[in-house]
Amino acid sequence: MTYCLVYMNNSKQLSRLMTFASVAQKGSFTRAADTLGITKSAVSQQIKLLEGELGVRVLNRTTRGVSLTALGEKLLLRCQHLQDQVDLAFSDIHSAEGNPSGRFSVTYPYGLESMVVMPAIEQLCIEYPGLHPELIASDQSLDLVENNLDISIHAGELADSSYRALPIGTIREIFCATPLFLNREGVPKTLEDLSSMPWVSTSWQHAKMPIFNRVTNERSTIKLKQVARSNTLPSTLEMAMRHMGVVLLPDVSARPLLKSGELVHLLDWVTGPLWPLYSVHAYQNDKPLHLTRFHQLVCRYFEAA
Repeated sequence: MTYCLVYMNNSKQLSRLMTFASVAQKGSFTRAADTLGITKSAVSQQIKLLEGELGVRVLNRTTRGVSLTALGEKLLLRCQHLQDQVDLAFSDIHSAEGNPSGRFSVTYPYGLESMVVMPAIEQLCIEYPGLHPELIASDQSLDLVENNLDISIHAGELADSSYRALPIGTIREIFCATPLFLNREGVPKTLEDLSSMPWVSTSWQHAKMPIFNRVTNERSTIKLKQVARSNTLPSTLEMAMRHMGVVLLPDVSARPLLKSGELVHLLDWVTGPLWPLYSVHAYQNDKPLHLTRFHQLVCRYFEAA
């Protein structure tokens, strides 16, 4: 009996969770009410009941709008996954595909492997256990047809082609170095300091590097002192981790190393190039259900990384 009661109470929260997600995404009770087609007071009541059941606040209310609490941020990601499942449930009803199975081939940059692609593939295979993923990590762009690929996660501007591209987000590159390297070389305070320090790079990065000043919103270039180079991000990062120089990393790759203290973010008011991120496929009409779901998962994990 206790199990049934808990299950019933959780089931009652579904509509409240979706209302919370709408408020969080729209930034206000009024806009959420307009989207949901209900009154503002009904939205407010749903949030009140949800917070009462949870025993904690998920939204901070101010005269300027609403913002998420720490728990609210975690809950929003879960709600987005839940919304994905609801959308897919209705897609399933109208789809004659059945359960996807067989080879599912994906290529992606090394920098997205651990924080984005692997958790997305894990969840995809839980939902569709008949799939057999074949993963190709590469910092070079691979053609879908030539390499017999289902989907490519592509960083950078797209070449003209008949392929379809779905936006994921934007990667920005940031300057980093190990604490030991900085203890030896000193911490740069200016762009001039940075340009005089040893720099290890990838093959697609060049000594004359475009940069963006986040304070002044100005774009310029900096000439870096290149001392080593590699054709993959992992080997470039390995050189940096061995204290050989400053490295320019995608923020999604750098974040766990910054959090652990293994790397230090340098001149946080400056970034390197910004790279738009897409999932690219060759389907001209309806995409397979599992490909749509993989794109959804990649977007969610990229946003959370």
